[in-house]
Amino acid sequence: MSNTVPVIDFASVLASTVHDMKNSLCMLIQSTELIQQERQQLSDSAQDELARLNYEANRLNSNLLQLLSLYRFERNQLPVQIDEHYLPDITEEVLLKNQFYTEQRKLQITLEQSADLYWFFDYDLIVNLLNDAVANALRYCNSRILLKITQLQQKLLIEVHDDGPGFPTFMLNSDALDMNTPDLANNHTGLGIFFAKLIAGAHTNKGERGTVNLTNGGELGGGVFRLTLP
Repeated sequence: MSNTVPVIDFASVLASTVHDMKNSLCMLIQSTELIQQERQQLSDSAQDELARLNYEANRLNSNLLQLLSLYRFERNQLPVQIDEHYLPDITEEVLLKNQFYTEQRKLQITLEQSADLYWFFDYDLIVNLLNDAVANALRYCNSRILLKITQLQQKLLIEVHDDGPGFPTFMLNSDALDMNTPDLANNHTGLGIFFAKLIAGAHTNKGERGTVNLTNGGELGGGVFRLTLP
């Protein structure tokens, strides 16, 4: 009888589990969206809880997607499908994903973008990256967010401004692509910005890579998430 301990590829097991969790979360999100259609029959407090549930489920779903993307990147299996896309389609999808929470919390998202702007990038990766940036701004803002998309010197510039307290110092000072300094006490793991920098860097053109930059101040006085694509 062999006493050999089976070798377990923990990363693969975790990735498979995350994928299954993600499927379950998608069903939960769909259920909250169905209930939203009948929200007028709910009390104000129940509507608030439903909006919070929808927001947290979407945020967790985004985190799981980021984990799967990191797993695939580590194994050189992260597909990056670059094609030309219409920017208003991107912003419309992101705003729809966050519409219920935004309306229920009486938050304001102002959109500034050209109506005829096209660019080359991976649609799914950029939508998820931008959605995570907007969801983070919704979490920490006081009441206002500005989503601004412009073309500057042959580059696409996507900015998310908010009127909250701004990004913590450790995130502002982290230019490297790493996750060595998470601020777990304040619920800042660094996964979101790590994922954003990873995806931005996967977009290249004529020797230049996409970048992500965090600052404080901006047009609303809070945090500013800035994505630049060549």
